[in-house]
Amino acid sequence: MDLKEKLLSSFMAFEERIDVHSELHDVRTSAIKNFENKGFPTKKDEAWKYTSLNAILKNDFTVFSKEENAIEFNHVKKYFLHEVDTYKVVFIDGVFSSHLSSTTHDGVDVCLMSSALNKPKYKMIIDTYFNQIASKDESLTSLNTAFANEGAYIHIPKSKVTDKPIEIMYFSTGNEAALLVQPRNLVIVGENSHVQIIERHQSLNENPVLTNSVTEIFAQKRAIVDYYKIQNDTLEANLIDNTYVSQKQESHVSVHTFSFGGNLTRNNLNFYHFGERLTSTLNGITIIGEKQHVDHYTLVQHSTPNCESFQDYKGIYSDRSTGVFNGKVYVEKEAQKTNAFQKSNNILLSDKATINAKPQLEIFADDVKCSHGCTVGQLDETAMFYMQQRGIPKKEAKALLMYAFSNAVIESIKIPELKQRITKIIATKLGVKIGFDL
Repeated sequence: MDLKEKLLSSFMAFEERIDVHSELHDVRTSAIKNFENKGFPTKKDEAWKYTSLNAILKNDFTVFSKEENAIEFNHVKKYFLHEVDTYKVVFIDGVFSSHLSSTTHDGVDVCLMSSALNKPKYKMIIDTYFNQIASKDESLTSLNTAFANEGAYIHIPKSKVTDKPIEIMYFSTGNEAALLVQPRNLVIVGENSHVQIIERHQSLNENPVLTNSVTEIFAQKRAIVDYYKIQNDTLEANLIDNTYVSQKQESHVSVHTFSFGGNLTRNNLNFYHFGERLTSTLNGITIIGEKQHVDHYTLVQHSTPNCESFQDYKGIYSDRSTGVFNGKVYVEKEAQKTNAFQKSNNILLSDKATINAKPQLEIFADDVKCSHGCTVGQLDETAMFYMQQRGIPKKEAKALLMYAFSNAVIESIKIPELKQRITKIIATKLGVKIGFDL
């Protein structure tokens, strides 16, 4: 039985376990039918032209973890942003871990999707927001919707600035020979509110894991959302991350994606505008080697006037690694005075490393300022020579140039402790120390 057949046969048992009479029954049924019709994406799909799931899908994934697994905080402390106090929502093999988590209902609602989906007091919010901007057509998003039950639920009420960042952590213990997990996150940020969120998926051993994650983010009027995705997993981990963002007028949403580890990583990032004078920021740094593969697929849909979007993605590829950047800015006829900027810069450190870049603009308005650019090259040999002439060893000179290449995105991190953490990870990836001890 292949994975698709296993998922289809598991769906009825899953729904009966959750509640076949749930009001989400129709939503789940429609989603599983879409997945049944379309199946897993292949390279025949234009959006997946350079990314194949075939090798991954050969694993015999367990769809549901057979038991609750416990881990001690000391064993995973290094993965948390322990330099600063945070709210924590932690899952182990897809199951909520109460002893590792630190949630709250005190003015800021940080809890579980399972609670939000099943408790009457959340009904109005779920009816209003759940599955409203997530794609109804994309097969892997539909698969996640069909099995949606657990993940992080974050609701920041009107005029509230969270007193500390929120960390969403997903650990895979490897107790299963191969595991499929499908977390579902819902983030709602009220008018004039501000939140910082850090998300990470981490395997704790070398058994294969496939994570099919969906996150919906709703930013109301004048809301500010800073979302950070840390992707530094083992070489047996595979992540398909689907993030959908809805913005209303004068809101500011930034999503920063740091892709350093994992076997295959696919980031689908979609921004939708529903108000004027708002700003969308999409930043990313990718540093990979060996046979790693990272695919960034972005969409910013400008549908209202006087809005801005900025995309800045940096990639450094060595060995036989492969990268993909497929970025699309869509400007509707009504979206006059749009300012949209898109940039993808890439460095290949090996003759066998590859990057496939496809920046796109589709503009139907006539009073806009839009631009895109893409570069693929190697390190500047003149700069290398200049630095070596001044006593900097070749290895350090090479690393400093690559660090400088990434610095614009690093500087956009607004949490000082996280900026230091990312800088250390980059230094480790580059094999040097840059101004501090690791």
